[in-house]
Amino acid sequence: MATVTLQNVCKSYGNRKTVHDVNLTIEDREFMVLVGPSGCGKSTTLRMVAGLEDITSGRLLIDGRDVTEAAPQKRDIAMVFQSYALYPHMTAWRNMAFGLMKTTRLSKSEIDKRIQEAAEILNITDLLDRRPKELSGGERQRVAIGRALVRQPKVFLFDEPLSNLDAKLRNRMRGELKRLHQELGLTVIYVTHDQIEAMTLGTRVAMMSEGALQQVGAPMEIYMQPANTFVATFIGSPEMGLVPCRSEKGGALHHVAFGAPLAFGGAELPDDVILGIRPEEVRFTRARGMARARVESTELIGAEAVVEVMLGQDRITVRSAVSDAPEPGCDVGLDFDLARARLFHAGTGQAIDLRG
Repeated sequence: MATVTLQNVCKSYGNRKTVHDVNLTIEDREFMVLVGPSGCGKSTTLRMVAGLEDITSGRLLIDGRDVTEAAPQKRDIAMVFQSYALYPHMTAWRNMAFGLMKTTRLSKSEIDKRIQEAAEILNITDLLDRRPKELSGGERQRVAIGRALVRQPKVFLFDEPLSNLDAKLRNRMRGELKRLHQELGLTVIYVTHDQIEAMTLGTRVAMMSEGALQQVGAPMEIYMQPANTFVATFIGSPEMGLVPCRSEKGGALHHVAFGAPLAFGGAELPDDVILGIRPEEVRFTRARGMARARVESTELIGAEAVVEVMLGQDRITVRSAVSDAPEPGCDVGLDFDLARARLFHAGTGQAIDLRG
């Protein structure tokens, strides 16, 4: 496998810049997920790595070799597309073999050996004589992955490969991709807009918005310590609640005016801040609590409830046990787990370091 390094990589179409100075290193055998909303530049970035889009400025290195200007076939990568891109008139075996026949000098027996090995890994050995129209969506995707595996490339690229599958099949295929990565030690760059895929598959996640990297880190690091309000609300379902607050100085502590004052010691706070709190970090209380809120809606999801409440003009979500879920229209007290709370600058949206 190999490392992939993007150094100040930019992409422009005329005067319109769509990817801005991306600096990112994907380590050997790492599963890196590029995630963000539609139009954020993640697929364009992947296509620049693949050589399907020219790099306007910056450098791309694979295993230390500068491939910025190299043709796709010279980069030692394999790509799995959202649409599978299988030849409809060819069998699964032929689809998996076609690239090897065109770009290598491997004998037919060597090609067949690779295909049989990949098919066994993917559990599609009995499907090799079928054409794409005879396969389900999940089976077609396995063939597309198998076509990439037989190439034995240094880097595997996936462009939203599960988005055409139903929810149950997506869950199953996520598990298969994770297993393949762990068993084969693949170097993977994976693009998705689905935060669940990002959190469950990635060893690290690179958050993108408007063509720029917002944060790179392990999934739980990004979940627990988002770099800004964009990341805070994109990762997590239901999303993090954001409540505007005013800070007050009180002795050695700085308090945030929020019902009862909330103390954050050791940090110099600006006057206007935003409190970020995850749904599982709020609990209902029979007492007054740190704040009073009005219940807008209660949604029962199996053993737990997702409850939307209004804190004045601000809406947040609370995750609770079904037995503790209040009825819509009720006034409730709320307590917050301040040990896990985050503060953001009201003007910039950037996280405030509370360690002082």
